[in-house]
Amino acid sequence: MEYEIPLFDLNFDEKEEAAVITTLRSKWISTGPKTAELEERFSAMLGCQYAVGIANCTLALHLGMLLMGIGAGDEVIAPSLTFVATVNAIRYVGAVPVFCDIRGTDDLTVDPDQIEALITPRTRAMVVMHYAGFPCDMERVMEIARKHRLKVMEDACHGPLSEYQGQKLGTIGDVGCFSFFSNKNISTGEGGMLVTNNPDYFARAKLLRSHGMTSLSYERAKGHSTRYDVIDLGYNYRMDDIRSAIAIVQLEKLRGDLEQRQKIRKKYEARLQGVDGIIVPFRANQEFVSNYIFPIILKDSTVEKREAVRDRLHQAGIQTSVHYPAAHRFSIYQQFHRGNLPHTEYVTDNEITLPMYARLTDEQVEYIANTLKEAI
Repeated sequence: MEYEIPLFDLNFDEKEEAAVITTLRSKWISTGPKTAELEERFSAMLGCQYAVGIANCTLALHLGMLLMGIGAGDEVIAPSLTFVATVNAIRYVGAVPVFCDIRGTDDLTVDPDQIEALITPRTRAMVVMHYAGFPCDMERVMEIARKHRLKVMEDACHGPLSEYQGQKLGTIGDVGCFSFFSNKNISTGEGGMLVTNNPDYFARAKLLRSHGMTSLSYERAKGHSTRYDVIDLGYNYRMDDIRSAIAIVQLEKLRGDLEQRQKIRKKYEARLQGVDGIIVPFRANQEFVSNYIFPIILKDSTVEKREAVRDRLHQAGIQTSVHYPAAHRFSIYQQFHRGNLPHTEYVTDNEITLPMYARLTDEQVEYIANTLKEAI
């Protein structure tokens, strides 16, 4: 179905095309100078020490688990309200996911109080996901981590340039992971980034990204020794220079794109102010955030009512989505679920993601808001 107003719009133009052509003509298209440039620019943008380009964010999450020393039988606390890749990375290393509830319908980030309540002698780490680019309570999260000697991974795939008390998301914990999937704020089709301020993590991430080899093909092509050693059990998780070239252009557009998204959010909030039957999460937020998506929650609702409202919007040419099905309800993860997650379960049944991108017009936002009111 062709939607009059799609859920997102790819922020591409001739600049991305030119970057790809230039890279193709350079005759170096695998991991090389463009990836190195992207890593340098990305770490500078976030104000962190190190960035490592990865083939996608799922692999960055996996590497992060390895860097933090998480292994078989360890428990890792994570939100259930997240894309399943966040939890999959825990299982890749044989660890056990322990699902944590969110704070509520006004704040869809993980609840620090429940994190602490879930800690056992087997807990080794926690993963926090900055939903829609809005920050978790990182002061409380890091306080808990220090108290219980836990590692912290930030799933910041929604939040490039999002801030928390003057720091960029992804740079506060031990490891931060970002996604460059096609519908993200930085879009390359596939791709991702792992960031850290730990030099040992950085050195090992570069090894693990490329088979555990002590030098890359590009380094050898520049005149380094053709000999290399393999000193760790690595993977082929490299990001290629074609996607890195696209990402560099996307970085140059990012600040302007996010500033426009801030304006779009304010327009949504104004038009939905006082509408009975809905909650707009994160209204109290004062930080600069990416506004990756625009979620709303239906009040006193059911999953059937939510789907009826979505159908009405779709019939009006407005694409919507759901972020996300609760991970603990998936067949593969039901065995790990213990306790109650009432906020997560209500939100996953009654959340609607409305269109959000910088090119949305005032007229389109008003049309979406009016159609939503009628549907409710």
